[in-house]
Amino acid sequence: MKSYKFEIFTSFLEKNIRGGIYKSGHKLPSVRELKDKYRLSTNSVQNGYEYLIIQGLVESVPKSGYYVNRQFGKSYEPVKTNRSPIIRDAFFENSLASITSLRNGRKLSEFNVAAPGDLLIPQKLLLRTMQQVVREQGANLLRYYPSNGLPDLKDAITRRAAGYQTLLNPDELIVTDGALQALYIALASVCTAGDVVAVESPCVFSILEVIRVLHLKVIEIPIDRDNGFDVDFLRKACAKNKVSAVLLTPNFHNPTGILLTDEKKKAVLSVAQDYEIAVIENDIYGDLNFNGIRPTTIKSFDDSGLVMTYSSYAKTLAPGIRLGWLSPGKFIQKAEQIKFSLGSTVSPIYQETVNRLLSASSYERHLKAFRKQLSENAALTLDLLYDNFPEGTSITVPAGGYSIWIKMPEATNMDYFYAQCEKIGIRFTPGYTFSFSDTFSNYFRVVFADAYTPKRIEAIKQAGQLSR
Repeated sequence: MKSYKFEIFTSFLEKNIRGGIYKSGHKLPSVRELKDKYRLSTNSVQNGYEYLIIQGLVESVPKSGYYVNRQFGKSYEPVKTNRSPIIRDAFFENSLASITSLRNGRKLSEFNVAAPGDLLIPQKLLLRTMQQVVREQGANLLRYYPSNGLPDLKDAITRRAAGYQTLLNPDELIVTDGALQALYIALASVCTAGDVVAVESPCVFSILEVIRVLHLKVIEIPIDRDNGFDVDFLRKACAKNKVSAVLLTPNFHNPTGILLTDEKKKAVLSVAQDYEIAVIENDIYGDLNFNGIRPTTIKSFDDSGLVMTYSSYAKTLAPGIRLGWLSPGKFIQKAEQIKFSLGSTVSPIYQETVNRLLSASSYERHLKAFRKQLSENAALTLDLLYDNFPEGTSITVPAGGYSIWIKMPEATNMDYFYAQCEKIGIRFTPGYTFSFSDTFSNYFRVVFADAYTPKRIEAIKQAGQLSR
């Protein structure tokens, strides 16, 4: 596994912070001190501190230096796991229509849409590339493309995945009409109505909705900031029940932004192999790291063919680019049959456009700028939440992606909070949409995937006042 020069001091600081030796607010050594002590470059020390900031351990105070995060130790309360796995029907008590719909009319301060906002979409790059594609391909774009996707595009996806140690076979890749179609194909390849699927909890509602449509049942596996996906709970669930698949987002989980360690990824795979269970890995946020280190996938450790990995470009380019892909492992034959039965091919212009972007350096340049903006947005959002929401609010610190998971004090009237926010044009995603149980009724998600205008900054401040 690749190591980084800054680990020589970050491991020491992390141990002392987590061990309670360095308390909240403790001033940490300056960049100059660490540079001289460990003979590192300024960049290496700054990258190390950036890594610790992303882990939620350290905060930077302008013109003052680095300090132990004032919120460390109280930023997230783990879901209690001393209970037995419960099989649940895939049924929402609350309607999702009013939560997930996009509104017309007045412009809202929306923090509920998990996709790049208008100001962060690379519009010039996309339009210029599409125009080039139209000029070069002409009428070819009006013809049928291969059902499983453009071969050149699949080659490009495969080459890029190799860069983060994930070996894909282009002949087995299926290009899909977005991530949800890839998920649908993956689930339908290994499950039939009434089967049980293990899902992370909290779990984004769009995934839960696909599970509901397929008439599956779920066992919710707890996830928290300190421990990530609860592998012991998963093993207990598989030992006591016939589980057909485990579905998770190991890289920058939505809504918590948690990144699973490679050790935890291997542990999930080990359980799946012990019980011959398919792993359906959602990697749509994998490119959205804040520290410049692209995490690898569970797929990269798999030699059994049990891991089915999918991703898309709607989260990194634009929500209208409905183009995803699925690597179905040993389930390729069934997956291809299901894809063919759906009768849809992805828009040729999208396939040609994404292929061109991946084959050049333009996609990587865009990602670099996009990740930097998301990292800055995350830091600003966390500061606004810490400063404006009431004592007792628990907040995750994401390592990537673009969402923050918030738990409000027990006494908070969440229905009143949402209603008052809606009155002044502010929207968040309620926690109850992230589970088929009522576990997260006093949680909500904030998305920071749009540029922060003065109006958006003021909106979070107002929301904080309304929550009191």
